[in-house]
Amino acid sequence: MANTSDFRNGLTLVWNNDLWTIIEFLHVKPGKGGAFVRTKLKNVKNGKVVDNTFRAGEKVDTARIERRKCQLLYEDDLGIHFMNQDTYEQFSIRPEMVSLREYIKDGGLVDILFHAETEQPLNVEIPSTVELVVAETEPGIKGDTATGATKPATLESGAIVNVPLFINEGDTIRVNTEEGKYVTRVATS
Repeated sequence: MANTSDFRNGLTLVWNNDLWTIIEFLHVKPGKGGAFVRTKLKNVKNGKVVDNTFRAGEKVDTARIERRKCQLLYEDDLGIHFMNQDTYEQFSIRPEMVSLREYIKDGGLVDILFHAETEQPLNVEIPSTVELVVAETEPGIKGDTATGATKPATLESGAIVNVPLFINEGDTIRVNTEEGKYVTRVATS
């Protein structure tokens, strides 16, 4: 149990029978009436953001969330299978819990948030940028690089991203997963 004086960004609360993380908070002491805390809360499971006001000194339940580095093994009818990088324990997660799955290749690393008391996986966070090999695209035409034009490319993970004309099959590129856009070609050594 914690009260509103313990609020800080990143604290996870059990509120309305769900897990919420504090994104922003502000203690307010009006000239008339009691003090209160205005908060912006993000749902851990689905990412929904809501505003809520707590009375000053109000008690709330806190939850302990652990972030674990995991490797994607494979996907089948039972779900998406991961392996904990520290304990080598394997588990599966429903596909709808993994957003932006098209940017994770087999063997790729992600962070998974777990509820520490129940050991239940809550959310899968993929890196903001990933490096993937271009599996299929039209060949580039020499001298056609100055126009700024793009072409679609299918990556090894199955994602389709628009890339500059000079990118060819087999090139490794860096992709911004939040925007789904090409960032740069990666030099391979």
